[in-house]
Amino acid sequence: MMKIAVDAMGGDNAPQVIVEGIEKARDEWTDLEFVLYGDETKIKEYLKDDKRIKIVNTDEEILGTDEPVKAIRSKKNSSMVLAAKSVKNKEADAMLSLGNTGALLAAGIFIVGRIKQVSRPALMPTLPVTNSSLGVNVLDVGANAEAKATYLQQWAIMGSIYAHDIKQIEEPRVALLNNGTESDKGDPLHKEAYDLLKNTEGINFIGNVESNDILAGVADVIVTDGFTGNAALKATEGTATILLSQLKNALLNNGFFTKMGAAIVAPSLKSLKDMFDTSKAGGAVLLGLKSPVVKAHGAADAKTVFYTVKQIYGMLLNDTINKSNKYFEQMEEKK
Repeated sequence: MMKIAVDAMGGDNAPQVIVEGIEKARDEWTDLEFVLYGDETKIKEYLKDDKRIKIVNTDEEILGTDEPVKAIRSKKNSSMVLAAKSVKNKEADAMLSLGNTGALLAAGIFIVGRIKQVSRPALMPTLPVTNSSLGVNVLDVGANAEAKATYLQQWAIMGSIYAHDIKQIEEPRVALLNNGTESDKGDPLHKEAYDLLKNTEGINFIGNVESNDILAGVADVIVTDGFTGNAALKATEGTATILLSQLKNALLNNGFFTKMGAAIVAPSLKSLKDMFDTSKAGGAVLLGLKSPVVKAHGAADAKTVFYTVKQIYGMLLNDTINKSNKYFEQMEEKK
């Protein structure tokens, strides 16, 4: 039996969507148990069946406005901190939260702990692509504003292992986000990273990609520093939101005949909407920690919580974290 610790108070719609998503996941996978950390009274308001679900009452909560490291240190009885401690103490195998991203990263590093050979954990979401339902994994998207070439190499290795295990891609295509596709493009960091990735055993490195190809499906894993990754992520999300909104406005607010046309093309447009529905991709993984820690979006619904559990379940079944451990140990032995 595998156990997942859940920060039930994180997110915009907690604990309702968390409880609903967890109950659905519990019913789907009979070898999973859950421990929900949070306000017991509020959790029980939405919990229909406590089979394989335990509640640990907490009297503190980390807010989205809290300073991350300070919150982790001062709110020791918060749902996030206690969930992280249960993973550290091997009482749970993984952790799920919809809460403060910075605080979760701090809890992951200072409480759960990082893999010995990994210098810095990275935040890795799955973004949609035009030619596949599997999406593309991009890391780092904000955990590390500054990076070294060796960090990008480590993230590429872990991202590749994840894509192989969870998305069942035999040889995931790994690319480096850069300002040109040529091998000599970029600043010293990207040039050094390119040379490292080109000579890294066990990954299928395909070279540089530019930001206009992030959603084109040319790679399965894209690595970059956290500053660039976060900027690219926000620009991509913002552009998609604006385009979909403007398209809807153009079709529905320009007269009777335009609305008739909208009704005709609606089935075709559904595929566009489905492409940008990332709920089935689950959450963003904090890769580089000793156990799976996954962050779902603060505005996530119950369906997203369900698929985030599926994502964690896959990591546990495939022993993804230990595969990264073994890879880095082998690299150390060869030095």
